[in-house]
Amino acid sequence: MVVLRHEIGDVLRDVRQRQGRTLREVSHSARVSLGYLSEVERGQKEASSELLSSICTALDVPLSLMLREVSDRVASAEGIAIPDTVPSEFSREFAREFPDDMARDLARTP
Repeated sequence: MVVLRHEIGDVLRDVRQRQGRTLREVSHSARVSLGYLSEVERGQKEASSELLSSICTALDVPLSLMLREVSDRVASAEGIAIPDTVPSEFSREFAREFPDDMARDLARTP
C-alpha cells in the first residue's frame, strides 16, 4: 500500500540531497524546525499544504513539480503508466478553450 506522506518525504529528501543541502539549511530557509522537517522527510508527519509550499520554496522547486514527481511515483507503484502529454482526443475536445492560434495547432494533432 502506498502511503502518500512517505512518497512526499522521499521526493523532498531526494531534491534536498541532489542540491547538496543539509536539513539545517532547508529548515532555516523554510522556517520550520529541523526535527519537523526530518519527520516529514521520513514520512512520519503529514505536512500541511502551507508547509509543503514553504519547503518547496526553500528548495527552489515549484510545488507543482514536486507533486508531479510524487504522482508519478505513486502511479508507478500502482502499476499505472501516465503519459507525459495530453492525449490528442482531449486536445481536440478542449481546443475551443484556447486562443484561436493554439486551438488550430491542437486540432492538427494526429
